[in-house]
Amino acid sequence: MTNKMISKVDGNVLTLERVFDAPKELVFKVFSDGEHLKQWWGPRGWETTVSNMDFRPGGSWHYCMKCMDKNQGDFFGMESWGKSVYREIDEPDKIVYVDYFSDAEGIESDAMPSTECTLSFIEEAGKTKIVNRAVYVSAEALKSVIDMGMEQGITETWDRLEEYLQVRK
Repeated sequence: MTNKMISKVDGNVLTLERVFDAPKELVFKVFSDGEHLKQWWGPRGWETTVSNMDFRPGGSWHYCMKCMDKNQGDFFGMESWGKSVYREIDEPDKIVYVDYFSDAEGIESDAMPSTECTLSFIEEAGKTKIVNRAVYVSAEALKSVIDMGMEQGITETWDRLEEYLQVRK
């Protein structure tokens, strides 16, 4: 791996940063195309089995991750549905969206906190730094997703992204 993730919590804001050894246009593309996302999204042992994307402001990405790893015990076979609603797209520099837990129909969950995310793609000598600034409704909401293991999940997801980018450069 070229770089490990840096994470910082400040109240209700989680900022994640990582440098990927790939050009900015490619990194942006694999975030903006549902077929690309399907190949690397999610923690290890999970597959994105549904990936429906309408990539435009006001559009959304509705997806399902399913645990395919028998070694993950009770998680094996579990499905996790999510929905991202795009607010702003500035290709290839920035994507702003609200991330929700949802059900198979795309109905957003009131039981789990939503997150407003700003993904910035920054060119650094032929590599790309991603800065993901996630704003939660409260520090407690952020703590609840951290307690669920979200940081490990994002680290594994971004490791998979790095591997995916390496075969596409």
